[in-house]
Amino acid sequence: MTSETRWPASLAVACAMVIQVFMPEGLTFGPRWLIPAVEGLLLVTLILANPRQLSAESRDLRVASLGLTYLIVGANTWTLVTLLQHLLRSGDSVAGRTLIYAGAGEWATGIVAFALLFWELDRGGPIRKFREAEAAPDFRFTQMDDEHTTWVPRFVDYLYVSLTNSTAFSPTDTLPLSHRAKLLMGYQGIASLATIAVVGARAVNILS
Repeated sequence: MTSETRWPASLAVACAMVIQVFMPEGLTFGPRWLIPAVEGLLLVTLILANPRQLSAESRDLRVASLGLTYLIVGANTWTLVTLLQHLLRSGDSVAGRTLIYAGAGEWATGIVAFALLFWELDRGGPIRKFREAEAAPDFRFTQMDDEHTTWVPRFVDYLYVSLTNSTAFSPTDTLPLSHRAKLLMGYQGIASLATIAVVGARAVNILS
C-alpha cells in the first residue's frame, strides 16, 4: 500500500494563507501577515522533511504538523468570533460589503482548517493510518463497507467531508465514529451555520 503525498494538503494550506493575508486588519489576530508567516514556516519545514511521499515522521514533525493545523483552526476561530461581533454591531466602522467578503473567506478557510484536522486525527494521522491498518477509524467512509478492501482515505476525502459538513451542517455519506470526530463535526456545523446566517442577514440588509 503506497503512502500519501503532502501536496494536496499543502496546496489547501497555501490557499488558506492567501485568504488570511487579504482579511481586513481588524479581523485577524495581530497583523495580517503574522499568522500566515508562521504557517508558511511550518509548512516549508514539513515539505522539506517529506518532499514526495509522507514516510518519515518523528515526534518533532508530528508536533509541527499538528501545530500548523491547530494554528489555522485557532486563527479561523478568532476571525469568526471577531467577524460575528462586527456583523451584529450596528454602526460598525468596517464596511458591510467588506464584512460579507471576509465572511466568505472565513467560511472557505474553515473548510480547509477542518479538513486538515480530520486528516491529522483520523487513525493517528496520514502516516500512521497506512502503517497500522487495524487502527480504529474516527470516520466511516462508504468505501470501507467492503470488509476486504484495502482502501485508505486521503486528504481529498477529508476535504470533501469538511465541505459537505459546512454546507449541509451534518454528516452526509461519511459518518463520525469517535467522540472527538462527532464533537469536531458538530462544532464545524454550528460555526458554518452561524457564518452563513449572519452574513446572509447582513447581505439582505445591505441590498435592501
